[in-house]
Amino acid sequence: MTATLPPQTDRPARKLPALLPRLNRQSVEKRSDAYLDIDWDAPELAIGPDDDRCGLFEFDPLAETEWYRNQAPEVQARIGLHRICSAFKVGMQFENLLQRGLLSYAFRLPNGAPEYRYLHHEIIEESQHSLMFQELVNRSGMPVKGMPLWLRTTATVMVPVFQRLLPEQFFVLVLGGEDPVDYLQRRQLREGTTHPLIEQIMKIHITEEARHIAFARTYLKDLVPRLSRFRRTMLSIRTPIVLWIMAPLMVDPSFELHRAHGVPKDVLREARRSPAGRRLRKESVAKLRRLCRDLGLMTPVAKAVWRTCGLYEEDARTVDPAAEQAAAA
Repeated sequence: MTATLPPQTDRPARKLPALLPRLNRQSVEKRSDAYLDIDWDAPELAIGPDDDRCGLFEFDPLAETEWYRNQAPEVQARIGLHRICSAFKVGMQFENLLQRGLLSYAFRLPNGAPEYRYLHHEIIEESQHSLMFQELVNRSGMPVKGMPLWLRTTATVMVPVFQRLLPEQFFVLVLGGEDPVDYLQRRQLREGTTHPLIEQIMKIHITEEARHIAFARTYLKDLVPRLSRFRRTMLSIRTPIVLWIMAPLMVDPSFELHRAHGVPKDVLREARRSPAGRRLRKESVAKLRRLCRDLGLMTPVAKAVWRTCGLYEEDARTVDPAAEQAAAA
């Protein structure tokens, strides 16, 4: 793919080659194994539908509804566990798609390409995450399906095509899946207590996803300024539409909760449409929204699309490069 980029003689030097050695080193020194670093059979890590450590987090919009507050503790625990497992199932499916795109990318690289090694480090780490997520779902007993069928069907075909023909869109998809999950998990660990098994999985995931996010963001910072004006314009319009589809999969309460636990559909709609639900969606994509602004993709037309998708907000600050490097360290 790098061979298809325009000549770089009159453009700033690419940032990615300088980042890759650090990411490679960290992938060796700070790697985790789903079945070596987690003692799945430890009594304190046992998990099930009636575990009272699995209620909804306080900032979950469903937790603010009167219906949920009036439920018995065991019902709240099952709903909370289902919410967590649904997010992990979506995460597992997303990482499967991500690996397909990264493998397609790596397959075409020439000998000596600096990205090759890191891409496979990331693919291995994503496979470990998928193992963790699916193992938790299996042990929970929750009947979660994750992404809707139409998205699972189309994404398996389109993701490799995007990676080949529109790499800028592929890496926006990458961040569209990774940023909301990273935001939610960091906030969950910071603001609330949870089941120790879920906490352990989140800590492993956050540590390794910091590298994946740093790679994708740096790749876009290198690529987007080299795109034609037409491709930048189309990317600026497509990005909020992609996030409009992806962010709710991560942060909104799924209608599976109606079938599995009897949560009324109007309560689920109330949670999704509430100020807390709208705010959570906006906050979950804040880093990507700021990245678009930094890359010159927040044009008046694009801003209107962001507003229409319910994801626009005036950000008080821009991305701090030092903080971004620290997150990758």
